[in-house]
Amino acid sequence: MFKPVPVAIGLRYLRAKRRNGFISFISMASIIGIALGVMVLITTMAVMSGFQKEIRDRLLQMTAHATVTAEGEPMRDWQQAVDTASKDPRIIGAAPYIEIQGMLSGPRVQGAVVQGVDPALESKVSVIAEKMTTGSLDSLAQGEFNIILGKELALWLGVGVGDNVVATLAEVQGTPLGAMARTKRFHVSGIFEAGYNEVDRGVAFVNLYDLERVLRSEGVTGVRLKLHDMDQAFNVASDLALSLDGLYRVSDWTQQNANLYHSLKMEKTVMGILLSLIIMMGAFTLVNSQVMLVTDKQADIAILRTLGLSPAGVMQVFMVQGTLIGVVGTLLGLLGGITLTLNLERLLRFIEGTFNVVLLPPDVYYITGLPTDMQPADVAWTVVVALLMAFLATLYPAWRAARTHPAEALRYE
Repeated sequence: MFKPVPVAIGLRYLRAKRRNGFISFISMASIIGIALGVMVLITTMAVMSGFQKEIRDRLLQMTAHATVTAEGEPMRDWQQAVDTASKDPRIIGAAPYIEIQGMLSGPRVQGAVVQGVDPALESKVSVIAEKMTTGSLDSLAQGEFNIILGKELALWLGVGVGDNVVATLAEVQGTPLGAMARTKRFHVSGIFEAGYNEVDRGVAFVNLYDLERVLRSEGVTGVRLKLHDMDQAFNVASDLALSLDGLYRVSDWTQQNANLYHSLKMEKTVMGILLSLIIMMGAFTLVNSQVMLVTDKQADIAILRTLGLSPAGVMQVFMVQGTLIGVVGTLLGLLGGITLTLNLERLLRFIEGTFNVVLLPPDVYYITGLPTDMQPADVAWTVVVALLMAFLATLYPAWRAARTHPAEALRYE
């Protein structure tokens, strides 16, 4: 027998055949419970991370990683900002924009954000040109007063390519009759589909210079940036703002969509906590099996104490055994979770084909599959939680074993 003795005895108890078969069944149930909890938690975290990544990527395709806007007035030196940004190796592209709230009127009326863009520069910061289903981004020629609508927005307005819409903008002008909102008739020259409902239903694009003429202003709302590393968006945009004259406001993609990302993060956190309860149930089963094992091994514990094993040593025997059960369950759950996550798409297709159902309708979820993104941090967190719960589950049974008195345990043997 190798040293230390408690570890050797704990391993021997784990391999030995139980006199009470029910204890073996409870131990196996503990392993299965922990394994199922780990597997489900890993898979669920991967799916939620996949949905977060899918939503983020689709949204960032149509919006910038960061924006630099003038403080309180239009940004007139935007060309200098674009030229400065083009020299920064961290920035892929920069483009000016004008953004204003408006009401679009066709056969029906719908509110939307009207964005003025430069077709020649817009492709450097968004993929609007690739999302066109009808028409093209180049149709936004200066002086033509064309407009491109999202697919859902066009449906709500009841218009298509070739029709006209009247844009009533949230900008007033003085007239002999008093203050009135600025209005302009635009010709629908294209329709895009971003795959994100908030964009498809709430955004319209016009030519930057046309919108500037309608608003009778000189300058733009700001400059949008696309970066190689979007996690550095705020720092890069701040450096650009500091290199320009005047006061500028900087915001990045996490601030522009703060509510969405915070809600997604909260959902993932809450789901992780709730699913951890499955692992906890397996840990409670482990407590039961260890308590029954301690009761079954009273005579063995008394003999070990008589031979000189200390109470701490007895406690270590059962802690080793219980911890190994937790390790086995965690490893099985880890392998099962990784395998299930990697084959989740095939499983989804099998279920849909077998039962002739559509679990994720593309017209509802705007996706054509089940996105997964298995983050190493999530997997590591799950494994640590499972091991910690299994270790804590061994403390009480091991403490009870350490309190066994040899004389009382051997009285009726």
